[in-house]
Amino acid sequence: MRGRTGAALLVLGIWLASAPPAQAATGTPGPGSYAYDPDARTVAAAQGTGEAAALAPAHSYRSTLTGKGPVYFRLDLDGTSNAYVSATAVPPANAEVSASDGLKVSVQDADGRSCSYDTELFGASRSPRPLTAWGARETGRAGRSACRSAGVYYVVVERAGRSAVTASAPQPWALELTAATEPPLARPGPTSAPEAWDSASAAPPAGTPASRPAGAGFATAPIVGDGVWQSAVHPGQTLYYKVPVDWGQRLSATAELGSTAERGDYTAGALELALFNPVRGPVTDVGVGYDGTQKSAALPPVPPVAYRNRYAVRDTVGAMRFAGSYYLVVHLATRVADRLGPGALPLTLRVRVDGEPQAGPDYAGQSSPGDLFRATGGNGGGGTSGDPLLRGVAVGGIGTGTLLLAVLGGWTVLARRRAGQMRARAQNPTA
Repeated sequence: MRGRTGAALLVLGIWLASAPPAQAATGTPGPGSYAYDPDARTVAAAQGTGEAAALAPAHSYRSTLTGKGPVYFRLDLDGTSNAYVSATAVPPANAEVSASDGLKVSVQDADGRSCSYDTELFGASRSPRPLTAWGARETGRAGRSACRSAGVYYVVVERAGRSAVTASAPQPWALELTAATEPPLARPGPTSAPEAWDSASAAPPAGTPASRPAGAGFATAPIVGDGVWQSAVHPGQTLYYKVPVDWGQRLSATAELGSTAERGDYTAGALELALFNPVRGPVTDVGVGYDGTQKSAALPPVPPVAYRNRYAVRDTVGAMRFAGSYYLVVHLATRVADRLGPGALPLTLRVRVDGEPQAGPDYAGQSSPGDLFRATGGNGGGGTSGDPLLRGVAVGGIGTGTLLLAVLGGWTVLARRRAGQMRARAQNPTA
């Protein structure tokens, strides 16, 4: 126990020395803000394939979507790995958007043949917010001869909707892009989706909520696990949370917006809750209106995480194809402020992760990033569930100053003990 506590204190000391301030670490969001990966590289958005910048797996990138036509990025891929790319577009907080406006991402081979495409729209809320869409190059799809060979592929990012065509001088949108690869299986397995899964909605967990400030982007999302979590959300804010989900486990979530003393006009699609998989691929979402009376938004049921889900016809099932960190994203429409004012509203997030972890697929290599399809953390523990001291620090929300005092105190005790042992040895060399 003594050695374990010392090791834990050492880990905490290293963490405190390297961690940014608390607000920067969590990326506490403001209305219309987005927290980019601090390690993201800046790349130019090319207007054609000839100048397309390469996106390497395991890295994040920042760029710009001008709105006047598509922009291109390059992927250099082998002939065996699956590759995934995501693009998050961040319009200005004052951008005018319609329900049919949105973001489209596609992957094409060197002959212009489409490997995949995904379109995400602002929807009924008509509220400017970060939109995330994904693309994929999959080598194991039966009956698809294109997009399976090694070579150059292109990621095409563009705006969707009428305003993308009619606007004479559209405001540019910022972009965050990520790329990842998944190795093939070591040996062939089933090529069909599971025949059945329990599609009944799981009961949301009850209990006293624990405070958990949100992140302002994927990179700053705090870990939450099975339980009830409480925060606050302003109109125009988008909140991010990360949930570790292992192979064989099933995730469900409900977001609840509390009531207010004032009542206002009804805002359609005011509260949106969305789920994204470990490569930031959209899984499913739900939206509800709001007029100042408490409302809840429960995600539609999703299946347990399984490799075979990728062979399903339904996109919602297909996106639940690997273990890892899933993301819950909450947005409160900007127009709520017009009806109820700009103040924060109470938000409760109820998260349930059901099922015992199962063995994952036998991959023939490593993913990139290497830990992408590995569930870590749990119960809001920030990946520290293996050590009681670290788990208590992570879940209990001890302040950085208190932590520092605890670490320094621990080091002082250890230093005094070692000094005493050295003096004893000097006084009695034969001991």
